[in-house]
Amino acid sequence: MLKGKVTVITGAGRGIGRAIALQFAEYGAKVVINYRSSIAQVEELLNLITNAGGEAIAVQADISKEEEAKKLLEEAVKHFGRLDVLINNAGITKDNLMMRMTEADFDSVIDINLKGTFFCMKHASNIMLKQRSGKIVNISSVVGLTGNVGQINYAASKAGVIGMTKAAARELASRGITVNAVAPGFIETDMTDALSDKMKEATIANIPLKRYGIAREVAGAVSFLASEAANYITGQVLQVDGGMVM
Repeated sequence: MLKGKVTVITGAGRGIGRAIALQFAEYGAKVVINYRSSIAQVEELLNLITNAGGEAIAVQADISKEEEAKKLLEEAVKHFGRLDVLINNAGITKDNLMMRMTEADFDSVIDINLKGTFFCMKHASNIMLKQRSGKIVNISSVVGLTGNVGQINYAASKAGVIGMTKAAARELASRGITVNAVAPGFIETDMTDALSDKMKEATIANIPLKRYGIAREVAGAVSFLASEAANYITGQVLQVDGGMVM
């Protein structure tokens, strides 16, 4: 399904990004693992992929800085010769009630989640336009659709990702490049592990499937949108949320 496709995945050292990297490698993609600081986790991931016969490299870059985002994509082309897929997954949270949120906490989330996605799309599109082909999948969140108490910065960033996805899809469609988003709900990751049992019970009560998702289920949606099976799909938001937002 993705055999030979050169794929850059931002924030791939853990969680959803790690699951995407593993699944893409399993499907035969050539994977570029981007990370900012989780070197031990990245080395383990590289070993898992290469020991299973896959192809992967790791590139350290802080995608909130435009020059580093550009370097990341240039490294992918330098090593593999082209760029077929970009998965914008890197993201952080800095939760607090609006009245207590600092400017620094607001800016850091916007810089990585929103501006980082923009920088990567901008420089990936320069490469893909010359190829007249490519697929971009942005990881948003159901919080970008519904909002959430204590996450005004995160909600703004993820709603912004949806807006950018639709704008980029319109800009790039004439050159055969599709741009879509996946909006996960509550997925079992380090972020949800930090929730109290009471909070977990409350959130599960609002999910029709009555459970959290797993990272591989998000990876499956991303794999579909990056594959040729989704060639006629662009500008869409696919929710992977157990029916939480319908």
